[in-house]
Amino acid sequence: MQKSLFYWLKQLEAWTGIAFIKQSINQQGYLSLACLVALLMLELPAEAQSNRIVQGKVESETGIPLAGVTVLLKDSKIGATTDISGNYKLSISGKTSILVFSHVGFISQEIRVSDQTKLDVILKTDSKALDEVVVVGYGSQNRKDVTGAVATISSENFNQGAITNPLQQIAGRAAGVNVTQIGSEPGSGPSVRIRGITSLVGGNDPLVVVDGIQGNMDLLNQVPPSEIASIDVLKDASATAIYGSRGAPGVIIVSTKKNKSGKSSVEYSATFSVDRVAKQLEVLSADEWWQQAQANGVPAAANHGSNTDWFNILSRTGSTQNHTLSFGGGTQNFNYRASLTAILQNGIVVNSNNQKYIGRIQATQKALNDRLTLTMNLNSGINNTLGSPGSIGRAAFTSNLITNSYLMRPTDPVFNTDGKYYTDPNVFEYFNPYAISQTVVNEGRNNSLFGSLKTDLEVIDNLTLGWFGSWRKTDNNWGYYLPAVSTVAYAINNKGVANISNNRQDEKLMNISLNYKKVFGDHSINALAIYEWQNQTYQGNFTQAKGFINDIATYNALQLGDLSRVQPGDFSSYKNDRTLVSFLGRINYSYLSRYLLTVSFRKDGSSVFGDNNKWGSFPSVALAWQIDQEPFMQNQKTFNQLKLRGGYGVTGNQQGLFPQNSLSLVGAAGVTYFGGNPITNFNITQNVNKDLRWETRKQYNVGLDFAVLDSRLSGSLDAFTATTDNLLFNYTVPQPPFPFGTIMANVGSIRNQGIEASLAYQVIKSKNTSFTLAGNVSLLANKVMNLNGSINGVPLNTDYIPWGPNSYLIAGKPIGTFSILQHSGKNENRAETVVDVNGDGVIDQGNRSPDRVLSGNALPTHTYAFTPTLKHKNLDVSMVWRGSGGNKIYNGLRQTLSMMENTGKANLLKSAVPLDLYTTQYGSNLWLENGAFLRFENLSIGYSFHPLKLKSIEALRVSVTGSNLAIFTKYSGIDPELNVSGGNGFGGDNGIYPRTRSFAVGLNVIFK
Repeated sequence: MQKSLFYWLKQLEAWTGIAFIKQSINQQGYLSLACLVALLMLELPAEAQSNRIVQGKVESETGIPLAGVTVLLKDSKIGATTDISGNYKLSISGKTSILVFSHVGFISQEIRVSDQTKLDVILKTDSKALDEVVVVGYGSQNRKDVTGAVATISSENFNQGAITNPLQQIAGRAAGVNVTQIGSEPGSGPSVRIRGITSLVGGNDPLVVVDGIQGNMDLLNQVPPSEIASIDVLKDASATAIYGSRGAPGVIIVSTKKNKSGKSSVEYSATFSVDRVAKQLEVLSADEWWQQAQANGVPAAANHGSNTDWFNILSRTGSTQNHTLSFGGGTQNFNYRASLTAILQNGIVVNSNNQKYIGRIQATQKALNDRLTLTMNLNSGINNTLGSPGSIGRAAFTSNLITNSYLMRPTDPVFNTDGKYYTDPNVFEYFNPYAISQTVVNEGRNNSLFGSLKTDLEVIDNLTLGWFGSWRKTDNNWGYYLPAVSTVAYAINNKGVANISNNRQDEKLMNISLNYKKVFGDHSINALAIYEWQNQTYQGNFTQAKGFINDIATYNALQLGDLSRVQPGDFSSYKNDRTLVSFLGRINYSYLSRYLLTVSFRKDGSSVFGDNNKWGSFPSVALAWQIDQEPFMQNQKTFNQLKLRGGYGVTGNQQGLFPQNSLSLVGAAGVTYFGGNPITNFNITQNVNKDLRWETRKQYNVGLDFAVLDSRLSGSLDAFTATTDNLLFNYTVPQPPFPFGTIMANVGSIRNQGIEASLAYQVIKSKNTSFTLAGNVSLLANKVMNLNGSINGVPLNTDYIPWGPNSYLIAGKPIGTFSILQHSGKNENRAETVVDVNGDGVIDQGNRSPDRVLSGNALPTHTYAFTPTLKHKNLDVSMVWRGSGGNKIYNGLRQTLSMMENTGKANLLKSAVPLDLYTTQYGSNLWLENGAFLRFENLSIGYSFHPLKLKSIEALRVSVTGSNLAIFTKYSGIDPELNVSGGNGFGGDNGIYPRTRSFAVGLNVIFK
């Protein structure tokens, strides 16, 4: 094709570096005579006679396609930008040229190209850069272009040690993301709350997305922690609204590791830890107990002469192993990564362990001249658990096995003289916890399989058509056998109890997307439109039998039980499903790379809602201003980055809704005998609610990102207000007009307001050494705004609801506010006395008692973390200090172990002796304690041997890690991190599986 004169002038400008074209064009648009003469006098290089196309793909070191990479012909304005799949295409002239690849957060590369037309590039992460690629809903952005509140934690910043769940890797790493580990039972994972409690029964767990596959928190248990490249947490509604009716509690996006294009890799990583009990309660020894027993009139028959440390015989030194072998390879058009992982835990309570095995493979294929990209993920897991019995105990106290060991009298033997397990018939519902640990079978097996396929086709330049499909299946089987020999009264009376529980999930997701991305001079636009369909099917059954003549088959032969003992509730089954259909879109717009706008909208239709509210709309808008890019900031040397963000969005929550919650249901209600034959009665078991809908969370967020002192000091500050309306709750209603006494309805609202700050300062920044002090803090104010309303014209006045031990939902107060009687001492009989607040001579213990006093709340008002790191040559050291405060805990376990009246049948805490309280009939603030703590969470020291002069090993790293090394708190219980999720047990301590202190060694080997 013949080139115009103007084209060759542009080429001259590029070759000579002389910007004469602008000066050579007159107002009529014609070339000046001088310019034309100059052109004719020059001999054009031969290279200028033809053009060619250079194309390829740009990825990160972990194999993630990089969108938005600038590809520029050096010393020219000819360039291109990579699309969402990391692909680029550039038209250049000449046989030899230099291409410059640059991207925020990565080290720029200059590559000389000769006559090749295919060039794939891997950009290395720039550890000094402020910005990185952030994975947001259904795509990714440069950190500098993000308008919402998003926290990104990359693998190099993960917490280390014997990690068994991905959430443990990010504890303390992000402001407003509270990761809580309640005990250390094998197979159990932490809970996470993003910006506080957002719902009462609607669910507070964030949505989890793993490589595009959406799921609940269980999905994290199916991902090997060592195979995760980064975790992005979407916190505000402007970021989470793209997930519509599932995004209110926040979103956790997990990106797994990918193989580098054209390179083979084999890597092995392992950790081994020794786990010990971090703290145990101090109870009386055998001599101390007998001394107190005599002082309290306990007969000598209660002393059986033994000296048994029940906690010691029920606990042990635990261990955790984590092994991962990964390998990958491929060419420029195809690459894959596969891994095998084993996570093996032996708990610190005898006969409790968990074995998890995960296999995964990820592969990417390119075709149609790189215009088509196919990405496949396949993950399979097996999880075997031997659990310590959970809810056991005497009538007045129910807890886990190890907690019950504190109650055991130290003078009781483990065995009788005949070798059988010891029991005391004089104590009501007495049981031997060691007998339970040795005879009860409580084991589970979980099989999981999930996979996905993603296709991206560049239909025309800048327009990509995508299809994504995923399928997730889980099969969970639990078997339980409680034999009579366990010494539990219920098992003795029924001659053994066995049951089997099966639960299966089948989740499918499919979406079709169009993505358009283009730069128009000073304007940049990225538009996304998606249609999405999701279906979840749940099915299960429960079967129980009693009356076994022996214990040989345990739960594996229920037919051996006594069929005459079958009762209603001994068998059941269910099957239900839910479907969600969505239409969503998002536009990211940038002007001059300084003014950023993000607008999103999602419309969800869900089968679980009432007939009158099947559809919901969830919009969001966010703005950002790159202040440091303004012309008036060019000459200043203070700020290296300064960005102001603001956003508003609406999200929904349907977690707490079961598929049939909006319908009127009928169930069995006893048996009537007619003509000598039993006839099952049926009653209404659930009220209809055609107006049932999702909860709605409206959130405002304003934030500031900054970097100063040559980017050595950087941080962010966010302030937000989030109000959840249409709260889902199971409200009490009158009968009549309602046929059933409760109804699931949308009434009331709660509000969370907070401030979050993150800060990092590079104290030392040199070639061989870097020392960074980093940390974050979150302040949170929670309030129940309203719990009153009406349904079908019937008022619902529920502004004062019990919500845990002596904690309540009270309008105008935080969730879990303690309203409690005030301890005043003890009387002459050593019985506890409390304050008669209203002076009427009567101590009222009702929920609305005037003698109750508001005394703090169960939710922490602030959380914080301190995460310093040191790197010197091949040595690296990192620490995590984490804490919270502003909350109180009702220590019910201390109350149970402090009553002298129990001396004859149970042990006591040593602190009970000076207290000398014989009995109490109250739950008072005597047992209410400060829940603040500071935990030395993690210390890791590693050394990398790189490079190595070995033929088979490219790099090797060894590490030593200590976890839960120390805790500073005034709380007298085992651990102050307890249930802060709401509901049963909220803010109370009735005993937990002990928290461990672990010491781990790690090894990572990369083979050539």
